Amino acid sequence: MIPVSSHTRRHRHPAAFGTALLVAAGLAGVAGPAAAAPASAAPAASVAPATATAVTLAVTSRPTLRQGSRGAAVTTLQTRLTALRYDVGGVDGIFGPSTHHAVVAFQKVNGLARDGIVGPRTWAALDRPVVPKPKYTHPGYSVEANLARQVVYLAKNGVVVRILDASSGKASTPTPTGNWTVQRRIDGWRQSDLGLLWRPNYFYRGYAVHGATSVPTYPASHGCVRVPVPAMDRLWATIRIGTPVHVYR
Repeated sequence: MIPVSSHTRRHRHPAAFGTALLVAAGLAGVAGPAAAAPASAAPAASVAPATATAVTLAVTSRPTLRQGSRGAAVTTLQTRLTALRYDVGGVDGIFGPSTHHAVVAFQKVNGLARDGIVGPRTWAALDRPVVPKPKYTHPGYSVEANLARQVVYLAKNGVVVRILDASSGKASTPTPTGNWTVQRRIDGWRQSDLGLLWRPNYFYRGYAVHGATSVPTYPASHGCVRVPVPAMDRLWATIRIGTPVHVYR
């Protein structure tokens, strides 16, 4: 296992997302560039002020989205998060629990308030997001639990391919840091002394990455790394015995 970088690097995407949002939200008519005018049309200078005003209005018309929201703007949000490798569970135009956790994970990575609400600051960050890179490179899949960000990265060949919301051990029962592999797996619920674990992937003694019905925005577990139950279901077939697991701050 060869370290290829230190902690999450900050990279920014071009600000092309705003236009995509307007199109999907039904605002393309006011945001798109004006078509070339024939020679007999009014001078371009007379069109420019109106176009600038339209773009300004469109940008400020991005709706605030939260769990329970529906519609084209949610579809655009889910499409953008999916393109950025966040685990939304599917693009269906419904802001459900999986989309909520994807938004929270995005907010964690981008240093935003972890409220799961897509307001002006989150929309702006979606235009120019932080793009995380794995700390380690392996052939095939590996799992990294970034305790500082409270997220889990699924990486493949040195590229992050999925980002999951997570909650690690609280201060009194911290998650151990280190480099391991998946040693044992249970396909179902595991009743432990400290609670129920869904599809646990044990990487060190009794510590596992597992699904849980409660994944708060802060460290809250008894030492394991929790991810949402549906997220673990989507992850289950990808990882296996021997998959590298890195846990770090």
